[in-house]
Amino acid sequence: MPNQSMNELGFYTLAGAPRSPRDLIAEVREAEALGIGACFISERFNIKEAATLSGAVGAVSERIGIATAATNHNTRHPLVTAAYASTMHHLTDGRFSLGLGRGIDGLFDALGLPRIRTAALEDFVGLMRRLWRGETVLGHDGPCGRYPFLRLDPDFRLHIPMTFTAFGPNSLKLGGRAFDAVVLHTFFTDETTERAVRTVKQAAEQAGRDPADVRVWSCFATIGDHLPYDVRLKKTVGRMATYLQAYGDLMVRTNGWDPAVLARFRADPFVKGFQGALDQKATTAELERVAALIPDEWLAPAATGTPAQCVAAIRRQFDLGCDGVILHGAAPQDLAPIVAEYTRTRDHVRFARLPANPALASGRA
Repeated sequence: MPNQSMNELGFYTLAGAPRSPRDLIAEVREAEALGIGACFISERFNIKEAATLSGAVGAVSERIGIATAATNHNTRHPLVTAAYASTMHHLTDGRFSLGLGRGIDGLFDALGLPRIRTAALEDFVGLMRRLWRGETVLGHDGPCGRYPFLRLDPDFRLHIPMTFTAFGPNSLKLGGRAFDAVVLHTFFTDETTERAVRTVKQAAEQAGRDPADVRVWSCFATIGDHLPYDVRLKKTVGRMATYLQAYGDLMVRTNGWDPAVLARFRADPFVKGFQGALDQKATTAELERVAALIPDEWLAPAATGTPAQCVAAIRRQFDLGCDGVILHGAAPQDLAPIVAEYTRTRDHVRFARLPANPALASGRA
């Protein structure tokens, strides 16, 4: 195991459609052995419930940072979420960050849950911080709901950093003024990444905060050419196609892409009639057909090729202003040759003081 964790690098456990949540045990141990510094947890309402996975990662790890990226504040009572985070904080000796996201409106409509709005998120963050400080909250009536009585433990004096997965400008500004870290979206162009980082940092400064106290993570698709062809196709074309299915207008608008290309993608008879997520359900032959609908430049913001080429692309994310890079879409064993190359050429001085917690800034550990 490396002597020092590389806390500027992260990965998502159980990427894609895992066979079993137990797969994370081997993944987390492999990540720590490689020196990857942070484990991010996404939530799906199947076998990827975030609180359970968080506890499992905390139990089988010794030093890796942990963050949900993301869960949604409207799926649990605030007291349950606050207690979940404080439990994780103590279980991991401060390595945990509670990470929230907006989610998908259509899903919330189907589940009978309120859509998530900026004001509700900001209100909820304030509630969490008060509860972790040991406050008793009486008669709360705000954008995130009405709660007559909320309290964890009056002896608490906890700082549990919070992470926000952000996409559009309003979310990025919210991340900068109210959260401790921001996770960007996959397949952001260089220009979009630079703009997103600048938006977060400026919002932090306008809120009277030190911009350096808000860590911004690039979520960077990392698909080395040592992986089989069908796997690479699923992690590039399949993943992009799934994003375009779910929120293509936002992807295109954010990156300044041609909306006519998205319209052609959606109008394609195969795409239009496909049931389910393309990156999970489509065959290799079907993905090859979809590939013809997606321009190469839309897939270009990723780490691809040899380990050296992947590492050069990863380093470029730091040059664009990001404080950390999530090697997205691959298990640690798939990242091994890339991480080995990164380790060999790493600037140890630049990242020497980064804490394990992925939402804590340098010097705040």
